[in-house]
Amino acid sequence: MRIPYTGPLPPPLIVPKNANTPSGAVAALSRFLSATPPPAFKSLSSDNGQTVLLTGAGISVASGLADYRGIGGTYTLNKTYRPIYYNEFISSHEARKRYWARSYLGWTNLHRARPNDAHWAVKTLGEMGIVKSVITQNVDSFHPIAHPNLPTLELHGYLRSLVCINCHTHLPRKEFQASLSALNPAWAAFLAEMLEAGALDTENPDERRKKGLKTNPDGDVDLPNAPYTTFRYPACPRCLANPPVLADGKDAIVSTDLDGAWSSSSTAGILKPAVVMFGESIASSVKSAAEAAIDNADRILVIGSSLATYSAWRLVKRAKERNMPIGVLNLGGVRGEETFFAGLDPRGSGEAGVRCSENAENILPPTVQDLQGKKRLINVDKDLPDSHVADAID
Repeated sequence: MRIPYTGPLPPPLIVPKNANTPSGAVAALSRFLSATPPPAFKSLSSDNGQTVLLTGAGISVASGLADYRGIGGTYTLNKTYRPIYYNEFISSHEARKRYWARSYLGWTNLHRARPNDAHWAVKTLGEMGIVKSVITQNVDSFHPIAHPNLPTLELHGYLRSLVCINCHTHLPRKEFQASLSALNPAWAAFLAEMLEAGALDTENPDERRKKGLKTNPDGDVDLPNAPYTTFRYPACPRCLANPPVLADGKDAIVSTDLDGAWSSSSTAGILKPAVVMFGESIASSVKSAAEAAIDNADRILVIGSSLATYSAWRLVKRAKERNMPIGVLNLGGVRGEETFFAGLDPRGSGEAGVRCSENAENILPPTVQDLQGKKRLINVDKDLPDSHVADAID
């Protein structure tokens, strides 16, 4: 994954103009999701009116997680924030200690968090046949939890598992978290104290700073001046039992200390979160699946993303090149939005495209209710004789 775009984002466009209020945004979004694709768009799918969603960290804010570039986002509040990079993680034992210590503290908050009303609204949109699939940049697993029957492509992976960089074995995070507690009793005691004090119960930036904690969207906690070098983490159990052969043909060395912590003399057995780190390539199969999801939809709706990562931005660019109607529901500016909405009549009603600067959890549920009302009206329309249709509509 490329380094995210860090330049200034444009002020949010509002399209159509009457989408500048919550009720106006709901009305415009409802029309966008129920409109017939324009003649200029040639669908590759036999299913008319199908929408693909592209979601980002903003959709999970109401679940108690921070976003990146929102008002209380990590990049907004902490100008020096720098995520760990893939090469740094795989090459540095000390970097991994710091990463896993922060992740150990942050996992509890993420593990306890649950999908919010926006995720459940997506589920309903899928059941109504309006949304065909979801592409998410998020690693919190809320989408597959909320709507397991609606296909979700996790573009940047997920935190619920770990993967060995050598043998590619997956390990559940819950099991790994228990191992971290056993290997780091002092850290486990500190975590228990923080949980009891409620220090990890809030994402309020001021409250976090008062307690010396900062929680980031990728599920870690920044603890200033913490002794990260003391933190220990386990080796891949499969590599430990059967050391793999390295790329140079040599047998790998996988060793641990007496407690089972990975030893720096090892040349394999390194576990990483099953996410795509910055500087790490997204699997070609995932790229192809994301492109296919765009190509087989009739419109795209971006929810809670500023499109600062190239992997997400290029998908909307692809939709634009195919003349697909584009919708964006995101609080604040979005990378490239002036191009995505160029040529749209701001006096329109939302069918051809919509841009709202609102919170997803406040807009998606009433949008679903509006669409359900329209569907009930259509059903009544079909059931009544022609002479009674006008009365039903009135």
